[in-house]
Amino acid sequence: MKLSSLPRAELRRRLRQEGLGLNIGPFTIRLNSPLTVVAEGLEQLYGAFTLTSDTDFIDFRVALNAPPGLRRWFRPQVIFSFDGFIPFKPLPQIQAFAMFEWGLNWVIANNAHQYLIIHAAVIERNGVVCILPGTPGSGKSTLCAALVCKGWRLLSDEMALISTATGDIYPVPRPVSLKNQSIEIIQNYSSGAVMGEVVMDTAKGTVSHMRPPQMSVEQSAQQGAPGLIVFPKYTAGEEPCLVSLTRASALLKVAENSFNYSVLGLQGFDVLGDLISKCDCYEFSYQSLDAAKETLEALI
Repeated sequence: MKLSSLPRAELRRRLRQEGLGLNIGPFTIRLNSPLTVVAEGLEQLYGAFTLTSDTDFIDFRVALNAPPGLRRWFRPQVIFSFDGFIPFKPLPQIQAFAMFEWGLNWVIANNAHQYLIIHAAVIERNGVVCILPGTPGSGKSTLCAALVCKGWRLLSDEMALISTATGDIYPVPRPVSLKNQSIEIIQNYSSGAVMGEVVMDTAKGTVSHMRPPQMSVEQSAQQGAPGLIVFPKYTAGEEPCLVSLTRASALLKVAENSFNYSVLGLQGFDVLGDLISKCDCYEFSYQSLDAAKETLEALI
């Protein structure tokens, strides 16, 4: 049963009371929240996701609630909690759905150590998975969103999950996070991009999320085989420039972008070394999204 099949009143009742269970890639979550902005964000962006059954094991239990006291009414705020633990300071309540996305990233990165987790967008074309590691401002999410709008499969905007047992990449095709100018760029680039509410004045600037393609969500159970690692960098005024990396250089750069490489220790080194051995690795600077698309599709 998909979230989109729930009547609005039932969706909001579940969020307020027993919680709403969702299958998100290899994880099951249960979300509790009485906040309208959270319900609206789920309706806009999570309609294609399936609901958990009453007998499913729940991996992560999270909640978004108003704090007690005056902050419930005066300049309302929201608190994110994971199994009763509150890892972040409260944010303005209008940022509640964005906080759900950011909080779930934190929960996965800090608990799913059956995977080597790399901070990267992950997309697939013709059976080849391309990992796009990147620091904030590199343009990875913008490039990811553009390629997904043009038919690439979305595995994740935020993290590559590499199984420590098999080396396969597990999809987590959640909404794509876009910031500042990237929001308008993607809206102009693709008329098919469905955007959530635009929220201003966050710690990351102005943010919005793009709905993941239904096909990508429906293929969440299909793992991918790594084939490319590309470090993107938006550079104004330049033609696309693709520079091959040695495997040693690529390993060091990917390790720097990993959430839990040091936690996994020797196992993390072995998994990362196996990943690098399977991939062609590049640095890639670009300005035009169309030119970037042509360059990456030529690699495939």
